[in-house]
Amino acid sequence: MESVVLLTLFASALRATTPLLFAALGGLFSERAGIVNIALEGIMIFGALAAALVTYYVELPVLRENPGAVVWYAPWVGLLAAMVMGGLVGLLHAVISIRYKADQIISGVAINLMAIGLPAVLLTGLFGNSTTSATIANRLPRWGDGVFTFSPLVFIAFALVPVVWFVVFRTPFGLRLRAVGEHPHAADSVGISVTRMRYMGVMLSGVLAAVGGAYLSIGGFNQFIAEMSGGRGFIALAALIFGKWHPLGVLGATLLFGAFQALETQLGGGQLLPPTVVQSLPFILTMLVLAGFVGRSVAPKAIGKPFEKG
Repeated sequence: MESVVLLTLFASALRATTPLLFAALGGLFSERAGIVNIALEGIMIFGALAAALVTYYVELPVLRENPGAVVWYAPWVGLLAAMVMGGLVGLLHAVISIRYKADQIISGVAINLMAIGLPAVLLTGLFGNSTTSATIANRLPRWGDGVFTFSPLVFIAFALVPVVWFVVFRTPFGLRLRAVGEHPHAADSVGISVTRMRYMGVMLSGVLAAVGGAYLSIGGFNQFIAEMSGGRGFIALAALIFGKWHPLGVLGATLLFGAFQALETQLGGGQLLPPTVVQSLPFILTMLVLAGFVGRSVAPKAIGKPFEKG
């Protein structure tokens, strides 16, 4: 019995880690390029919304003609839509932060606020309520067996860790990305376009964070729910700091946060601890990390600093 409980907890931790890992790896690209991306939370919400709406409207004509049909491609189109949406929101953050040199924190907060208001307006117009979309009949498939049955995005998230490590530390692209985040003027002096690299880093950040959001709406659930990210974007940002802006560190940090969220689910009945204490566990850990409980992390030197050519 104990082994079953532990296996169930482990599987739940992997599922809880997945959206955090996507968002944190996305944030790594942006912050390694020197752009603070506190907008991860909002991007996850926009990605979840785009995935659910596009999946619903792709499957709808088929289901009208043939109720109960399996429209297997609908969630994959929804996932692609989420990636496009994430890239566009990332581009918005990049334009504000890079071209207009606005405060990057304020830009990110503005996007997070947009992610509260705009979905409510859109949902009201489409479905007559401000909190939920219609349910979708076709969500992402499940692979595996028993408690270890996962969405494909779970496997993709963990497979991305070595890929991101290789890209960031073993390719010319990664070298340029790290250079513009550490010493942008030196990078500019050898012909690297600081602006282009930062745009690419922030847009990649948006794409990956949006995939994390899509996992919530069409991977774990079957509809969009207002603010369904539940602070995961902020936790992912904390995991990025905890992991010292390194893919392997990010993996360890998100697994830790995922384990706490899985534990919250297992203790959700409030039999061992009061429900309010249980629900606050992931956020208590986040605050401890941000307060420096695990030691000081050294950020890229040029992070948050607008680049002035010359």
